[in-house]
Amino acid sequence: MSNLLKLQGWPDERVVLGPQVGEDAAVIDFGDRYLVAKTDPITFVTNEIGWYLVQVNANDLATTGAVPRWLLVTLLLPEKKTTPQLVRMIVAQIDAACQDLHIAVVGGHTEITYGLDRPIAIGHMLGEVAKDRLVTTGGARIGDDLVLAKGIAIEGTSIIARVKSEELRQRGYAQDVIARAQNYLYDPGISIVHEARLAVESVAVHAMHDPTEGGLATGLHELAEAANVGVWLDQDAIPVWPECTSLCAEFGLNPLGTIASGALLIAVPHEQTSTLLSCYQKANVTCALIGRVTAASEGLKLKSGTSIIALPRFDQDEITKLF
Repeated sequence: MSNLLKLQGWPDERVVLGPQVGEDAAVIDFGDRYLVAKTDPITFVTNEIGWYLVQVNANDLATTGAVPRWLLVTLLLPEKKTTPQLVRMIVAQIDAACQDLHIAVVGGHTEITYGLDRPIAIGHMLGEVAKDRLVTTGGARIGDDLVLAKGIAIEGTSIIARVKSEELRQRGYAQDVIARAQNYLYDPGISIVHEARLAVESVAVHAMHDPTEGGLATGLHELAEAANVGVWLDQDAIPVWPECTSLCAEFGLNPLGTIASGALLIAVPHEQTSTLLSCYQKANVTCALIGRVTAASEGLKLKSGTSIIALPRFDQDEITKLF
């Protein structure tokens, strides 16, 4: 990773934020505002590939305080499995998701690619933010409270229910429970664009991060490394959805390390925490104060019951145990 971070090309003084650990978007000075740029691919097999593409790119832009505005898409399609219906499906998903988030599709590239067994979609999303409203993962400050919006592990729960649906039925899970967990992609949903906007409009946010692969625990490690701080986390305060608790236990997965798209981690000044929590509660968004930012010398600590241990890091997401 350290070698990759050195690949910054020609020096440009307009680059405000380039490649850094924990930072998921680039920031470029465009005079009266900042342009924020993000790219992310969807490489796994999914019937919602176009919809996923928009969500994951928009989420990372939103955590900078930026409003997602423009999307370019590169579609790489398998040589022997591409049909007009497949292409129409992907394009329709992208169009619908972008319309929902008020994002314009402004270009891209499409090709049939040799050697693929599935479609791969790469998004390049741009947004903008006022210079005094930029938020970075590395902006967390000692003494900040850590607030979690929506809870964990929303995407992981949906994946479990989709991949293991037949096995869950055989284990006695009711179909309505399985269907509800499968639908976590949409309700409570993996998008955090709305929640990020609520945060930056209600309080002076110091940092935001959307934990994904490796779950909340790894997301906190990324935030701590980016900001050079420590973390104290109260496990009992973390919002965990009922189906998440049940399905993770069923397959021996730790929710703290299970892919957590749909969660928004926010570092906020202590004196403004109650305002943020009240804002979310009025908007019917699940939220909780889950910890605080400490000095780097204190490390990353997890309080679970009466025990205090080092916060685990999941370099391999727990969801991989299913495959």
